[in-house]
Amino acid sequence: MPITVTPDTFRLREAFTISRGSRTEARVLTVRVARDGEAGWGECVPYARYGESLDSVAAQIEGLPEGITRAALQGALPPGAARNAVDCALWDWEAKRAGLRAWELAGLPAPMACVTAFTLSLDMPENMRAAAARNAHRPLLKIKLGTPDDMPRLEAVRAGAPDAAIIVDANEGWTAEVYADLAPHLVRLGVRLVEQPLPAAGDGMLAEIARPLPVCADESCHDRASLSQLRGKYDMVNIKLDKTGGLTEALALRDAARAAGFGIMVGCMVGSSLAMAPAVLVAQGADVVDLDGPLLLAEDRAHPLRYDAAGVHPPERELWG
Repeated sequence: MPITVTPDTFRLREAFTISRGSRTEARVLTVRVARDGEAGWGECVPYARYGESLDSVAAQIEGLPEGITRAALQGALPPGAARNAVDCALWDWEAKRAGLRAWELAGLPAPMACVTAFTLSLDMPENMRAAAARNAHRPLLKIKLGTPDDMPRLEAVRAGAPDAAIIVDANEGWTAEVYADLAPHLVRLGVRLVEQPLPAAGDGMLAEIARPLPVCADESCHDRASLSQLRGKYDMVNIKLDKTGGLTEALALRDAARAAGFGIMVGCMVGSSLAMAPAVLVAQGADVVDLDGPLLLAEDRAHPLRYDAAGVHPPERELWG
């Protein structure tokens, strides 16, 4: 089963900034698995935070044996971007070969549209207020924060979008002291949850300080092996396919996290509709969905996902699955 990997770049509508830096384009790897006259497709976004680069991830994929199965793949590569792209490509190929949709192969009901968050990147308060006002019609806004000076940004976004639900992502940017100071204000401003307020390596303090609103593990949660370290510190987990290593583990993580009492958020890196398509299956019934990557792009795949007032819709067969 030949596997090919190709780098692709998608321009963003505008610069996207988090506490770790800014970008103006999404750089992804596209994987194609071909056999028996059918081809399956997958996409991943290598992430430097996890020690990944386009070259290192491509090398992992190119080192796989020809004909590898999805089951064998789970042990051949660790959780991460490389396994994700190949896993999702294999799901797509298997569905096409069987004449089924991917959710049928997985034994899942047909997916429905999901309301998704729309992300406002980190900026000056006045710019974030303007961005919030432009997107005030959206039901759920996600704010990128993670600096010691975030209160003016919070106030600005709430002023710009007084009726929208808000979630906050600190991207590991706060200390325990900063978070403890901000938490009552997050509650006052109606924030629904906060993602990864502390660095993953130092998140033990979350078990010792008050959590007046739900705290969601992002950088601290990769796959099912992460769950035992999250109890008592987090209330929810953010499932991203580039962290789990694909749809196979993402579905298993979702079920295990629910069984362990965690709420479910399904998120994404900044990628194209091909990257989001498998995640729509995981997002069914999730407490929070954050699959807005294509909304941040100035260009996308052919047959892109459809976004409207109902949220993000399941992929068409021509895109994936």
